[in-house]
Amino acid sequence: MIEIVDLILNLSQEVKTIKGYLQQIHQSRLESFTEEWIDGQDVMQTLHISKRTLQSLRDNGTLPYSRINGKFYYKLSDLESLMEKNYSHKKSSGNGNK
Repeated sequence: MIEIVDLILNLSQEVKTIKGYLQQIHQSRLESFTEEWIDGQDVMQTLHISKRTLQSLRDNGTLPYSRINGKFYYKLSDLESLMEKNYSHKKSSGNGNK
């Protein structure tokens, strides 16, 4: 009888562990979906770039995107990452007459 109780307790603990893993997977999927997306028009206005430049960023893989019914969408985090990767903290020297 004690063996059966021990088996049930072990099984219960394993079920709780599996449930915890499933909740973590579910939460991570929800988090990736709740990230903010913006359309191409907003990207062009934010970065002050043309439609052709935005297309080039897509074509060369610089800026990931999602396309739905011919409209392009971009994650804000990808835009921020692009800006960080291209950030330059160089001090300009001279008077800028180059």
